[in-house]
Parts: sequence; C-alpha cells; structure tokens
Amino acid sequence: MALGLPPLNFKPHCSSTSTFSSSSTNYRPAVILPGLGNNTGDYKKLEFTLQEYGVPTVVAKVSRIDWLRNAAGLVDPNYWKGTLQPRPVLDWYLKRVDDAVQEAEELAQGGKLSVIGHSAGGWLARVYMEEFGLSHISLLLTLGTPHLPPPKGLPGVIDQTRSLLYYVQQHCKKAVYTPELKYVCIAGRYLQGARFVNDSKVAVESMATIDDDQQVSDVAVVKNKTDSTPVSTTFQARFVGQGYKQVCGEADVWGDGVVPEVSAHLEGALNISLDGVYHSPVGSDDVSRPWYGSPAVVEQWIHHLLN
Repeated sequence: MALGLPPLNFKPHCSSTSTFSSSSTNYRPAVILPGLGNNTGDYKKLEFTLQEYGVPTVVAKVSRIDWLRNAAGLVDPNYWKGTLQPRPVLDWYLKRVDDAVQEAEELAQGGKLSVIGHSAGGWLARVYMEEFGLSHISLLLTLGTPHLPPPKGLPGVIDQTRSLLYYVQQHCKKAVYTPELKYVCIAGRYLQGARFVNDSKVAVESMATIDDDQQVSDVAVVKNKTDSTPVSTTFQARFVGQGYKQVCGEADVWGDGVVPEVSAHLEGALNISLDGVYHSPVGSDDVSRPWYGSPAVVEQWIHHLLN
C-alpha cells in the first residue's frame, strides 16, 4: 500500500488521545488520522501544537502492529487480481476513525469538525466520509496523501494499493472547496527524485490562479523555492525517485521524500505545496527536516482550521 496526490511555501482515551484548549475561542475540533505504519504517539507534538492554537484535538488510536491487520487482504482473491476494495480489509481502521470522530463530536457540541489525514489517512478519510457520512465534517485537510492511483501499464510500476486508490477515485465523492465543505490538499517539496538510468531533470509544476467568483479552486503557488533540496543525482535522489515512480509513474519529480507532489493534489480541492517539507514525523527534526506537523510548517496551514 502506498504511503497512504500545484504549490505555497512554507498533525488519553480508550479510542484516541485528545487535548483541550484553554482558549476562549471555540474553534472546530480536529481529528487526526495516522498514515500507514504510523501510530498515535507520532502525532503527539502536532496535537499539542494545535492545542496551542486553541483547536481541541483527537488522534485516532492506531498502533504500528495494527497495520499488520492489512495482511488479511492477502487471502482475498481481489488482492492478487489487483481489484481490492477498502472493505472489509480496512474496517478496523475505519472503526478507529469513527471512534475518534464520535469523541470529537462530543467536544463540538453540535458543531462541525475538521479532519486531518496524514499520508494514507487522507484517502482513508475519504472512504470514511463515503461510508459513514460527512454531514458533521466541514474540512478535510490532507498532508502528503497519495490521492491519485498510479498509471496503469507502465513498465516497472506496481500498484502497491492493489487498486484501492482506483476504488477511491471511482467511488468516493469528488473533492470540493465550498463554504459548507472544504478540501485542502497539502504536498511537500522536500526532494526531487532522479532516474536510475537517465539523469533527466524534469521539474513538474502546474500553475493556476484563484478566481474569486469560483467556489472550486485549484491553486498552485510556490514560494522560496531555494528552501527545497536542490536537484542532484545522488543515490538518495535516485532511490527516492524509484519510490515516486511507483506512486505517480515518474521518478524525476518533486515530492516530500515519499509521496510525489503531483499525487498529493486533488482536482477541485485547494491545492498547496510547501517547500522543504518532509513526509513523516518519523525521521523529522523540525529544523533541517521539518515535516507537515512541525510547528513552523503548521503555521502555514493552521488558518484553514481557524476559519
């Protein structure tokens, strides 16, 4: 399963962990959904950071060993056919999401919620919204989520989700950016990958503008590009490029070190790219390798939770 799709500069209870703010401002509670291989504790610092902004926060309770439950998909013939569906393989995760959402609803006292999905947690949030309803959610903010399925028929490209992302693309509601429900998709530009064989350096950028008369925005703005790791043909760039290729079909593109920038954006959403941002809280240090939940990076997207 992939870890888990144009650009602005520079996320304890039985079912979850939650924090309560002492701020007098009542912001929407936020639910953080962990990415593949991550656990609840990986988001503790992000949880505290959101608390400092006055956002009550609940993190879905997931342990690393829980992800071994996905191995149940190996006995499903659809796994081997490449036609796997989220349910029932991922029912355990959807239950954890629902537990966290119910806890956040108590904090909301009848109000709406924000959902923050990191990596695979972003597209799993879309599955949850499709299966459980979205009337109580006003914002889905995804951090380094591989939203788009890999292209079919490319040599050397294997769909690691076994068609789960194709299912999401075909069966989940399309992204929107409206007053009632906003999709905000954030991608990181930490490292540009490189091909193993060809040292072609192709920078993939899409530029669009915000039309004030349009409710649906497809935004791509880049700031301070010098903050992004320079292109190089180091082994790291080639190695990361092979990972990018499995997700989007190309190696020499920008990404957060795991998920390509182009894969982390969705048509219809407010799409943002942040320079110098790494994919995961594991391996980040907030200074030389900040991730989406590092305080200095959160500062760039927190306003979406405070509106």
